[in-house]
Amino acid sequence: MINPVAATEKLGRSVLDISEAWGRAWIFLFHTLGAMFSPPFRFQLFLMQMYQIGVNSTLVIALIGLFTGAVLAVQGNYTLSKFGATAYVGSAVAISLIRELGPVLTALMVIGRAGSAITAEVGIMRITEQIDALKSMAVDPMRYLMAPRMLAGLVAMPLLTGLFVVVGIGGGYIVGVYILDLSPGVMLSDIDLVDLYSGLIKAICFGFIFGWVACYKGYTCGFGAVGVNKATTQSVVTASVAVLVIDYFLTSILTRVFME
Repeated sequence: MINPVAATEKLGRSVLDISEAWGRAWIFLFHTLGAMFSPPFRFQLFLMQMYQIGVNSTLVIALIGLFTGAVLAVQGNYTLSKFGATAYVGSAVAISLIRELGPVLTALMVIGRAGSAITAEVGIMRITEQIDALKSMAVDPMRYLMAPRMLAGLVAMPLLTGLFVVVGIGGGYIVGVYILDLSPGVMLSDIDLVDLYSGLIKAICFGFIFGWVACYKGYTCGFGAVGVNKATTQSVVTASVAVLVIDYFLTSILTRVFME
């Protein structure tokens, strides 16, 4: 028989643990944002993180963007040909990449490649007491470690999204014109600023989520190799799910705002 007192106590403990975890995450975010906008600014550390997050991700982002655009062209031509609307293949490819697939797939790939690396790096610094050593030398770890990584994520994500979209549209053009024998004019479409704004807003939000989750999970990881492993897994899963959930709400909000 279930003890109602024990069940209530367990439920209450779970609610308190979740509330406490959310509170720590928000406090961590506020401290990091404060460190980002207060001197001294460590520009060299920011450039190093831009290289790690942005430059090292360009090849995989370009490769995935190329084949995503190619697949969209093939699928779009197959679907629209049933309605005699192959003239809209180019528009379908471009809008799909700019508004949805570009920001989302870029974020998921960067989270898997760079987010896990950041969490593991910061987590190892935590368990080896390197972060405590920084504090003992009067160096703020938020300003020295977290702020450059989060700022680099905010800047790199829109740039990588732009690369994904450009390469993806190029891949769709190549497949549409040279393989599907579509007219080059069909694969060229006018892009509204509304579409660009929507993709840019999503990319910035996803970069924010990427930096926040990756840094926080590494900073608060448990001790030992098991703690770093668990934190890295949680970082990738949490950030990926958050991107997909936030994408739905952003799509709903931006569609309503721009339609009005």
